[in-house]
Amino acid sequence: MAVKRNRISIEVTPSTGPETDRVDSAHADTALSALARLIGRQIAREQFEHKLAAERKAQRHLRS
Repeated sequence: MAVKRNRISIEVTPSTGPETDRVDSAHADTALSALARLIGRQIAREQFEHKLAAERKAQRHLRS
């Protein structure tokens, strides 16, 4: 299984008024949601790998 890497770029630009603040806020929310999703996936991946490693270790122990 190939590991898929996603790249997210976040640009910070000065706002010029209340309209831009809403747009920037929505853009920031989208970027933060994407970042949180990526972090959550990484944590889930690591937990899954630890679980598999523990199961392999238990299987080796039973065979011995």
